[in-house]
Amino acid sequence: MARGLKIVAAVCFLAAFQRNAWPPAVQKVSAASPALSPDQAMKTFFLPPGYRLELVASEPLVRDPIVMDQDADGRLYVIEMPAFAIDESMRDSRDPICSVVVLEDTDDDGRMDKRTVFLDKLVLPRAVKVLADGVLVGEPPNLWLAKDIDGDLKADTKDLIRNDFGRAEANIEHNANGLLWGMDNTIYTAEHNWNLRLKRGKFEIEPSLVRGQWNLSMDDAGRIYRNWNEQPLFVDIIPVRYFIRNPNIVRTRGLYDILIERNETAIWPVRPTPGLQRAYREGMLRPDGTATTYASSADPLIFRGDRLPRELYGNAFIGESPSNLVHRLIIDDDGSGRLKARDAYAKGEFLASTDERFRPVNLYSAADGTLYVIDMYRGVVQDVAYQTEYLRNYIKTRKLELPVGLGRIYRVVHQSMKRGPRPSLARAKPAQWLQALTHPNGWWRDTAQQLLVQRGDATVVPELKRLALTARDWRTRLHALWTLDGLDAIDVETVSKTLDDKSPDIRAAAVRISERWIAEPGHALAAAVLRRMDDANWIVRRQLAATLGALPDNARLPALARILERYGDDPITVDAAVSGLAGQEAAMVDRLVASRVGAQHGRDAVEMLSGAISRGRNLAAAQRVFDLAAEPGRAMWQRTALLRGVEMGLPGGFGRGGGGGGAGFGRGGRGAVPSGFAFANEPVSLTRLASTSGEVGELAGRIAARINWPGKPAPVVEAPRLTSEEEKRFAEGRLIYENLCVGCHQSDGRGREKVAPTLVGSRYVTGNPGVATRIMLAGKEGATGLMPPFASGLSDVQIASVLTYVRREWGHTASPVAPADVREIRGLTSYRKAPWKDEELSRLGGRGFGGDR
Repeated sequence: MARGLKIVAAVCFLAAFQRNAWPPAVQKVSAASPALSPDQAMKTFFLPPGYRLELVASEPLVRDPIVMDQDADGRLYVIEMPAFAIDESMRDSRDPICSVVVLEDTDDDGRMDKRTVFLDKLVLPRAVKVLADGVLVGEPPNLWLAKDIDGDLKADTKDLIRNDFGRAEANIEHNANGLLWGMDNTIYTAEHNWNLRLKRGKFEIEPSLVRGQWNLSMDDAGRIYRNWNEQPLFVDIIPVRYFIRNPNIVRTRGLYDILIERNETAIWPVRPTPGLQRAYREGMLRPDGTATTYASSADPLIFRGDRLPRELYGNAFIGESPSNLVHRLIIDDDGSGRLKARDAYAKGEFLASTDERFRPVNLYSAADGTLYVIDMYRGVVQDVAYQTEYLRNYIKTRKLELPVGLGRIYRVVHQSMKRGPRPSLARAKPAQWLQALTHPNGWWRDTAQQLLVQRGDATVVPELKRLALTARDWRTRLHALWTLDGLDAIDVETVSKTLDDKSPDIRAAAVRISERWIAEPGHALAAAVLRRMDDANWIVRRQLAATLGALPDNARLPALARILERYGDDPITVDAAVSGLAGQEAAMVDRLVASRVGAQHGRDAVEMLSGAISRGRNLAAAQRVFDLAAEPGRAMWQRTALLRGVEMGLPGGFGRGGGGGGAGFGRGGRGAVPSGFAFANEPVSLTRLASTSGEVGELAGRIAARINWPGKPAPVVEAPRLTSEEEKRFAEGRLIYENLCVGCHQSDGRGREKVAPTLVGSRYVTGNPGVATRIMLAGKEGATGLMPPFASGLSDVQIASVLTYVRREWGHTASPVAPADVREIRGLTSYRKAPWKDEELSRLGGRGFGGDR
């Protein structure tokens, strides 16, 4: 008896030791994944020693939560999305059944106990932002401002701010979202082409470039962080507004810059994860069945709270819902302003669960100083339109479709600290908001700045100026500076003094804010700004490269030439500078090739400038580039850089990665071969180069083949005109493309770096239509990643329509596709269970729609 009790005790001790050991081993789990109660789910979590979760809210108080915000008094505004994967079919319902609810902790015990429906009858809303006088709600394509007039936490008014916030029929995984109030008082969006500013009670639109996928975050300096599916962390070193001003820029380094490559990071689930979209791919799972890397990262939150250990402050936390974990990344500054991320742990996760239904879809740095985790608690998180057949079968086999209508919000706490006090800022006096700018928790500083800017009380200006210049904490100084800017109360003296601040982030902000004045010819502040050219920190110098584009024309060129000659080996500096040279690219090329700048500092700048000339269809400037490249004795690096840039700017020639400059290539005519340029006369210097051997000759030959001039030997072939039925199909295909494809492949067809390849000039698009149909039906694996078989759920007519569109858009002249052709391929390849690979498609060659089994 005694011996038996000892054995039981030993087994219990061993089990407890294994639970507390960290990093934990992969746990054995049941083949079934039943829905657990919140209490049961709590037992499935693993965190580093000292950390634990607390339940903030769960069903029925909150259901299907996807994103939240907090008001100035600490209440949670949560979007509930029951319409996602609503039943066993996993379809998304467009019925108006979604809501924004307010959760309150009335007894301040740390757990929400009151639910109020603020706004209901919404269709798949995706974004919420609480303002001083209302709540912004993003319900694509509508952006609403809802107001609670009588204080009962229920919306009494609902005013339409914009009707182009995303697309009405777009796939749920690719649509506008975000609404983050940034340090610079811009309200930033994700996967959308404009941002907002609230000025004197009116919303102004600022054009943007589509970046990121699901939500966004900000660090103490105001840099914006984003994600993309399998890529967890990108940062905007240079704000997006600069890359809008030059529509011909061919690369946007510094915007949406990746901080950690996939091969530099690994995830460590505590349970086998066979239920991934791409689990069948080689290398996706370890021998123990756990995922090696992200399947669908979300919400790269920069933690800025004060009630968790200091080591977590400024770290990025990534929700990885398919693998049931939250990953932690440390962001390092190399001491000169260059940022890089790394895994916080060699092996192990900040938060991981053995519960397959734990789905951390969003994270939040909260008012109480802790980290909130929003768990949608679903068996299904991959939208049905993008599910591979493998995943769909896995879900069905394990009965993961139901139940729905659950959901939890957790708080991460540490044994050494208690959560912070509940805020009460909504009706506070301006002096209290000013005091909150000194708070160690970023949420308080952000909220105070927003309240000060939105209320517009001019009496706070003297104290803000004092804080901007003398506050001990650089973060307070920075908030004060941007609050003054948001109030339009900033002055030259304050900016001039902060240009010499010991914080590089404040110096960079001062450089940026100086643009209010330096556009004036001869303004005294310009000289002070130019002195920052020799700043020791890249953060400042890169911002300077962007800001110098605001100088008057006669001062802009020499200033930017100096910065390119000194720092042209940094691609972020190059692209920031080129963004400010719209219309002056050719003059800058002349300066650089005539200067003593070497290949290390000049090659990249010359390429990007020539690319902008090419993309802008500046014929005279392009001819000048050809002439320079053809000059005898010119340095080889200059000749190749000049021609590479031109090639890069031609349709389908985007070969260096990065984003575009905001303008597409245009339709190019559905009946003509894309010409790139149409010169009035033969560009003789180019064609002579094309007749030579070596790299220069090859570059010139490729360019010459893609431009036109009268009498050019190669005839321009006119494509057959589309019939009226084909024209209708083309128009329908464009709508399908805009709703399903534009998120990855972009409106101009050029795709996204490391996400989706360009369609412009692609052999898969313009070649054998049977190949393109196969890709649509079964998907395709390649160097860029996986295109899922989401079109397998489309009808033959729909697939034929979208293929007709992409084969005749962006200057393409390929034949249209008929529904009967799609039907033929669907039948021939019904056996197909896996995405196509390049080598398989290559073997199809020029074969038509049949006979390839």
